[in-house]
Amino acid sequence: MTHFLTPLVVLLVIVAFRSMRSGSGGVPSRSKSGAVRRAPVSFDAAAYGLVPREALDPRRSGPPQSEAVLKESQALASTAWGGDWRAAAEHIKAAGTDWDEHWDRFELLRAIAREDDAWLNTWRKADPDDCNAAALEADLMVHRAWAIRGSGYAGEVPAERMAEFRALLPAAIEAGHRAALLAPDNPAPWVVMVTAARGAQFKPDRFQPLWDGLVARAPHHYEGHWQGMQYWCAKWYGSNTQMMEFAERAMDTAPAGSPLAGIYLHALTELQERRSALPAGSEARHRLWAVADALAQVPADNGKVPGLRQLLAYFLGEAGMYEAAVEQFRLIGRWCGASVWSDQGDPIEAFHAARAVAVEKAKLKPLPLEERPIKNLDAAQH
Repeated sequence: MTHFLTPLVVLLVIVAFRSMRSGSGGVPSRSKSGAVRRAPVSFDAAAYGLVPREALDPRRSGPPQSEAVLKESQALASTAWGGDWRAAAEHIKAAGTDWDEHWDRFELLRAIAREDDAWLNTWRKADPDDCNAAALEADLMVHRAWAIRGSGYAGEVPAERMAEFRALLPAAIEAGHRAALLAPDNPAPWVVMVTAARGAQFKPDRFQPLWDGLVARAPHHYEGHWQGMQYWCAKWYGSNTQMMEFAERAMDTAPAGSPLAGIYLHALTELQERRSALPAGSEARHRLWAVADALAQVPADNGKVPGLRQLLAYFLGEAGMYEAAVEQFRLIGRWCGASVWSDQGDPIEAFHAARAVAVEKAKLKPLPLEERPIKNLDAAQH
């Protein structure tokens, strides 16, 4: 079969999706209500331990995947599209019971299947008792349902498309239930069902058993909690209060080394998107400090951290915690391709201006020359 997307393009889409989900969510664009805020021309970022403006990179929110990882993923896609599903099965199986890693691998297989699922159909026939293959099949049903519905408001969707959408999602949830029976400890089918529950219009009494099933298997599952937070936000079946309580519980129970505290930042983003007031006062500041502490304990190679740091730097600035914001900007480095900045207009300008404000408000003194970042752009880009 001829593919319209090369493996490399598909993998770039995967990277963008993960970056978006990991924490580069948008906030209301300031550029819609006035000129984009700009840093003073005199602001020298390097004097405060920050990457110079001319070295900022708006293409992504964090460092790219290594060449080795990209080549491995491209090879996996090519093998699957060539008709061999076994490498895909081994790839996800190798995650073991690290359920966040398992889901990252699930997302890769999902992206490959969305381009061409013939290999998945073969896998299902060859090994009908494989939970991962069954969960991927259910996930594709959810994807196709939303593709039929489209992204418009319910009143804008033609009745026949809405009817098909409403029929497909319960079927996807049933497929998820069947997948769950194949491996009782695997949370992937439960994440799929929790995701589908919103579109299927499950009220809390029907949603709760799905949620309970997920957390019984993976109590700190990042993607599962992101989907759960969406369910409890005001635009779906909850309220601002319910969403914030959900996010705070996730944060308070997250184990050391987990990025789960970042769900709190996603909840703040939802508040701003609805033009609702952000939490204020000492408790709100304590929460942001706690998120910063939690992210500091997450392994450096965790792909969710860069995007979450982008949101954290933004919300620290909004809370007036300027010195803490500067520290996050230092950790972020040159990457400014998060939608928290691009939604304001030019991401470089928005990011650079936010750094300038944080430095000014924190009343920081310039660093000694020997402690400043190198200004050689070739060096700064690596």
